[in-house]
Amino acid sequence: MTSTVPARPVALALLRRAQHVLFAALLLVGLVRTLSEGRHELAAIAGTATLVAWYLGGVLLSRRSTDRRLAACWLFGLAVGWTGLSILSADFVWVAFPLFLLCMQMLPMPVALWSVAGLTAVTVAAIAWHRGGFDVAAALGPVIGAVVAVVITVVYRDLRRQNETRDRLLAELTAARDRLAVTERRAGTLAERERLAREIHDTVAQSLASIILVLRSAREAYAEAPEPARRQVDAALGSARDALEDTRRLVRALAPAELDGGSLPEALRRLVTETEALGLDASLVVDGDPALLPTPLAVALLRTAQGALANVRAHAGATRVAVTLTFQPGSVAVDVADDGKGFDPARPSSDPATGTGMGLAAMRDRLAEVGGRLLVESEPGGGTAVNATVPREGP
Repeated sequence: MTSTVPARPVALALLRRAQHVLFAALLLVGLVRTLSEGRHELAAIAGTATLVAWYLGGVLLSRRSTDRRLAACWLFGLAVGWTGLSILSADFVWVAFPLFLLCMQMLPMPVALWSVAGLTAVTVAAIAWHRGGFDVAAALGPVIGAVVAVVITVVYRDLRRQNETRDRLLAELTAARDRLAVTERRAGTLAERERLAREIHDTVAQSLASIILVLRSAREAYAEAPEPARRQVDAALGSARDALEDTRRLVRALAPAELDGGSLPEALRRLVTETEALGLDASLVVDGDPALLPTPLAVALLRTAQGALANVRAHAGATRVAVTLTFQPGSVAVDVADDGKGFDPARPSSDPATGTGMGLAAMRDRLAEVGGRLLVESEPGGGTAVNATVPREGP
């Protein structure tokens, strides 16, 4: 994530530059008028040069330090120098206007207001000094200038506060957006890992488990019955081909190989045939009017049946298993029932020697993704029945 430093608003930058220009212009006008009168030329030039140098020094210092005490000292020196020039000539009194702005910008509001009032009083007194008496009309100019300076500064502070608030909100929004993107990527990664884990468990892992069981049985029976052992080896070879095809499909991210060019009943029939080749009495019954299902629904039912049959072969110790595919008006269901030793559905096996414990959880998660549900009925010694039901139109 990249971060950017908010640029200073154009309006505030222009106001600051205009303030510098105004100070220089009013000071120059005062110097020119004073010199044109032919009085106090050297004092006016020296005082103006000193005030300019002091002003520039403060501008340069503000870029390196933000100490309010130094700023207040600089502003006090500026006011003292301006007071001296105003006593020297009435033409310098109007430099008070940029001083009003500086006081309002650099000092706390109560102190700034009192400072502006003091500078206004000095301005009115200087004008009265040079004119030889107090003049209401002449006093209105400095008072109006002070009011305008206060209003401008209030607007300036409001603009700066709004800009700071906007920058802070923008930074928070950017940070929240980046956090959300990271969270979404992490969630997507976890979901994809879970999906791949289920795919591998339901395909490659089950095929390899079947191959191991068949080859182990063939090895034990080969000496006494070589022909049945050869058939078992052939079945193991077929399972190995299926595992290879499933692996290639996972790489290509295509639909299950069992559904390529076929329907769900045909894919289930092939599963039942493979189960029979492994020594179980297996059967398939299709009830209702078969219909073409959306691929996600067909995949969920097929993988559930495949996982249930794998569990029967690996754990149930059954001699007979029945698969039923039922097409109903609003749903499609697959039932897998065996006559094995059964188990407690509330406490499925998690022993690595007998099972990983992932099968039923993977079935439930896969069915939930398409709006389906999984029911398991079993008890020790009473066989097992697994029911997977999905809506016809998906979730």
